[in-house]
Amino acid sequence: MICLVVLLSCIGLICAEEPFNHNVHNERVIGGSDARPNTWRWQVSLQYDSYSDGYYYHICGGSIISSSYIMTAAHCILSMDPNKYRVVVGEYNLYEYDGSEQFIRVDTVIVHPDWNDDLAKGNDIALLKLANPMYDNGFVEIATFPYPEQTLPHGFTCYITGWGLMDHIGSAPDKLQVAPINVVEHSVCSQHEWWGSIALKTMVCAGGDGVISGCQGDSGGPLNCLTDGTWTVHGVVSYGPAGMCNQVSKPTVFTRVSSFVEWIFSTMEQNL
Repeated sequence: MICLVVLLSCIGLICAEEPFNHNVHNERVIGGSDARPNTWRWQVSLQYDSYSDGYYYHICGGSIISSSYIMTAAHCILSMDPNKYRVVVGEYNLYEYDGSEQFIRVDTVIVHPDWNDDLAKGNDIALLKLANPMYDNGFVEIATFPYPEQTLPHGFTCYITGWGLMDHIGSAPDKLQVAPINVVEHSVCSQHEWWGSIALKTMVCAGGDGVISGCQGDSGGPLNCLTDGTWTVHGVVSYGPAGMCNQVSKPTVFTRVSSFVEWIFSTMEQNL
């Protein structure tokens, strides 16, 4: 899900009347295309069992940050009960079992202590400790972090990945989507005609061209940027405009990972 902001309203929970092949429903990146299999190996599908009946629904993306931890958005956390969630790593096609997937239960849900359900205040980040560590089957990879407080220049091209909506009608793909998306520096994104004061320096804006954007179902997923020759996760999908996600001058807004590196590592160390 993505929190779509006009009056800061969250409409993220994806519903489905019946389960699909391996008990999951999905939705996609706007303006994207099918990713090549086994490329964005730190991308995960966060899934939720809303009725405790064993059927899971894709609600958000996430990133592998260790063999036992997933990073996602705080607003993706619909319950603090870890038994409600599972994480799927090595996922590509949500409708099919490809043999690359690992389905892992969640042991602990850790939301940033300063998150208060207000997207305008930031801190939209959470960690999930897995009940069992994933294993390297050739389809998973630990994400690389930016250095603390690292920022990217205006116009820098990154890539958004996820299974979010592809249009405001609700069309959905089966395969992981990817799209190039350009960074909008804070001095621009914080202008009145853009996101104004709710675009904080602890956030990264990208897009706003009216063509490519994240959308419902992409929240918590990574902003992937090739910096210094290494693919690095610079952002966690947080919010975008209500209605049509791909609006001009309303880019997708990500939690800036470089602002939370210290918290991420200290939290993992404290919860070994």
